[in-house]
Amino acid sequence: MAQKILTLNDSNFDEQLVASDVPVLVDFWAEWCGPCKIIAPILEEIAEQKNGKLAIAKLNVDDAMNTARRFEVMSIPTLILFKDGQPVTRIVGAKPKGQLIADLEVHL
Repeated sequence: MAQKILTLNDSNFDEQLVASDVPVLVDFWAEWCGPCKIIAPILEEIAEQKNGKLAIAKLNVDDAMNTARRFEVMSIPTLILFKDGQPVTRIVGAKPKGQLIADLEVHL
């Protein structure tokens, strides 16, 4: 995983979101999820491209079931953009890089 991508879990989730100076896009994913593997390199590119403007984090739903339940993640990949610790938009399913950036740019 790219160094610019944070790894979240049930115990550090809230702390990491509140500590961030920039919006955080959280990728709710799992090892067994094919579409999650497809968007992983796209998210790494976005993390590089938007460094300083947007943080990217990953949360494995198998390891952090409480947080996934809390945000009602029913299918993966689910991407939730948090601003000031609060969810502002949700993207469900794999999308091309251009479409992801367009969906996020409105909130940055």
